[in-house]
Amino acid sequence: MGNQTQLQSDFKLVGFKNFVRTNPKSDRFQVNRFHHIEFWCTDATNAASRFSWGLGMPIVAKSDLSTGNQIHASYLLRSGDLSFLFSAPYSPSISAGGAATAAIPTFDAAACLSFAAKHGLGVRAIALEVADAEAAFRASVAHGAEPVSSPALLGGRTGFAEVRLYGDVVLRYVSYKDASHTSDTDPSRWFLPGFEASVAAFQGLDYGIRRLDHAVGNVPELAPAVSYLKNFTGFHEFAEFTAEDVGTSESGLNSVVLANNSETVLLPLNEPVYGTKRRSQIETYLEHNEGAGVQHLALVSNDIFRTLREMRKRSFVGGFEFMPSPPPTYYANLHKRAGDVLTVDQIKQCEELGILVDRDDQGTLLQIFTKPVGDRPTIFIEIIERVGCMVEDEEGKVYQKGACGGFGKGNFSELFKSIEEYEKTLLEARTKS
Repeated sequence: MGNQTQLQSDFKLVGFKNFVRTNPKSDRFQVNRFHHIEFWCTDATNAASRFSWGLGMPIVAKSDLSTGNQIHASYLLRSGDLSFLFSAPYSPSISAGGAATAAIPTFDAAACLSFAAKHGLGVRAIALEVADAEAAFRASVAHGAEPVSSPALLGGRTGFAEVRLYGDVVLRYVSYKDASHTSDTDPSRWFLPGFEASVAAFQGLDYGIRRLDHAVGNVPELAPAVSYLKNFTGFHEFAEFTAEDVGTSESGLNSVVLANNSETVLLPLNEPVYGTKRRSQIETYLEHNEGAGVQHLALVSNDIFRTLREMRKRSFVGGFEFMPSPPPTYYANLHKRAGDVLTVDQIKQCEELGILVDRDDQGTLLQIFTKPVGDRPTIFIEIIERVGCMVEDEEGKVYQKGACGGFGKGNFSELFKSIEEYEKTLLEARTKS
């Protein structure tokens, strides 16, 4: 506890310009990748179907009454390496005495209903594939993590454990005894025991979404949240932004991005800035979510233009709506900022689809945000494509560096500048008339 307090007192934001990125390779356990995201809800069938249709992610596996699960209904969506799991409880009168049938050993019906009542539709678990779930759990708890579920070996081969991340969100560790799960077609082996293959509607859907890039959390106060997570995972600070970097004269936020050794697991954390003219969007989130939680999930597309065309076709027929597009001046300026990376036709498509573009000294980021996906102004989805930053590892394998093109910092200032210029043209038009 004393070490945790010391870490908090040592935490100071320096801002984007003064931040120096280093990678100390300080992970306390081996982290391979994001494994899956689990949403808790009260109706998994409809929630899963909506996300499947809206994102182009087929429902590939299930654990429900038809598979012998009397505790919860869970449906797994998958596209590329991205896996979304939706879980909801069955009636207590059905589930009484059937705890052993649950595919998710930590699932609790009362807790799920309480979670849904408090937060609405939201992320319960961010799951990481690690080399050894038990070792990850032991190392985490030894360095201050609050335990949620002790290590268990599911089906004799799949390690499973959980610790608290922030709010009611858990960090879940999943590991496998051998590497055969990567080529297995049985979801009880490549995902989790208790799941069976699902032959459902939308099986052929594929809009080009391939993996989870980062999962962003909103917290009331950044220092204790960052210190807590850094301490038990060993993750390092990858980037940071202050209100001066990404805020406006009316509202703002502070943000820190934490990353694992390979910088393939990125966990940004945001806090609101108080005392501004307008309430920070982070403050609004915390009020409606009744505390900390996952604000948004950034999903990587291998062709953002195709992905957006498919998603926008379904925006008003069961899919997801998007935030309003920036004014035309934003895209006029885009030729100057990214004309050496994007073709004239690509910039035209960005304007047509409302895609924002940012870049750093290494690559380019294309991004767009949905409106909140549920009733509350809380969780939403970001669709991105990263361009550039291709490097070769020691074995000669070419891969893209983590967070190529940044996180969209430049879009805040560029977008607000464009809005101001657009408003000036409207004022001039009124004056002339």
